[in-house]
Amino acid sequence: MKSKKGQRVRYAVAGLGHLAQIAVLPAFKQCPNAELVALVSGDPLKQKKLGAKYGIDKVYSYDRYEECLSNGVDAVYIVLPNHLHKEFTVRALDAGVHVLCEKPMAVTEEDCESMIRAAEKNNRKLMIAYRLHFEKGNLEAIAMARRGKLGELRFFTSEFAQQVVKNNIRLSQDVEEGGGPIYDMGVYCINAARYLFGAEPTHVLACSASKNEARFRNAEEMTSVTLKFPGERLATFTASFGAADISRYTLVGSKGVLTADPAYGYSDKIRLHITIDEKTRVQNFPKRDQFAAEVEYFSECILKNKEPEPSGFEGLADVRVVEAIYQSADAQQLIALAPFLDKRRPNLQQEIHQPAHGMPKTVKTMSPGGKAA
Repeated sequence: MKSKKGQRVRYAVAGLGHLAQIAVLPAFKQCPNAELVALVSGDPLKQKKLGAKYGIDKVYSYDRYEECLSNGVDAVYIVLPNHLHKEFTVRALDAGVHVLCEKPMAVTEEDCESMIRAAEKNNRKLMIAYRLHFEKGNLEAIAMARRGKLGELRFFTSEFAQQVVKNNIRLSQDVEEGGGPIYDMGVYCINAARYLFGAEPTHVLACSASKNEARFRNAEEMTSVTLKFPGERLATFTASFGAADISRYTLVGSKGVLTADPAYGYSDKIRLHITIDEKTRVQNFPKRDQFAAEVEYFSECILKNKEPEPSGFEGLADVRVVEAIYQSADAQQLIALAPFLDKRRPNLQQEIHQPAHGMPKTVKTMSPGGKAA
């Protein structure tokens, strides 16, 4: 598809859960180069109500996915449970449709590689939805790290937690299906450590813990991780489904400290606390529509035939660490990671500002904490 003035990429959204309804579907209204034309869901009520709400007459069940892909769709945004990412991505790419896939990219390193091969074989774009790669506050933190404002970078710490109630999908799947706090939340911490250090970890050490509660029968309550990076640097973080809400990271260098708090959310502003030479300043970055930014960016990549960042290799880089984390926790030992050759990092010029939108009403979903929404 060649770029023309006013041309728009036609999207289907596969999966109409909470995230899709409150963030992904509304984002298309703000994208000048994207158009929402089709919806895919296994729930007839969602198909009917959301189709009517967004004026979409092309609504499909999952068993009609190929029909959807062949009916005027250029790209699909996949917002399905983690264990379905690989299957629905490969099916779309094989049908000649570009894919924007939510993170984590897939459950295993092997699945990620299959997705990358399918994109290459079919000459289609594959991007993983790391929305913070387009967020000004986050890119400012990366810029400070790269330009040496904090001195020599030494260590990174992070905490990401929420209370998730029993029967929420986050706890209904086991680790083999991509369930648990590391796949759901820890991937943000891994990604942040990697782009702030500008390197790949070489070793992983992890430990999991859970209270004796029914909600943690399939997936652990929390996992703490230490990652060793080249240059004798360390990153530590804890991801939890059983603690008060927190979303922050701290990067410590030989001359200064940077803390992002909140850091990872899409419903809050980002705030940076920066201390250098014993002087502290605070930078506030207002809430934006991070999903509209990434859809606009991916659409531009399709229209102008550019390789997206974050690519499938970015998703693969995180998932291989996730697998090593659970291997370490199970074996109770340090795990060495093989070298990872892809060196692509967020481009500091790829920030896109899209104004925040209100919170829409949802159809048959549960909020992240498990409350009806």
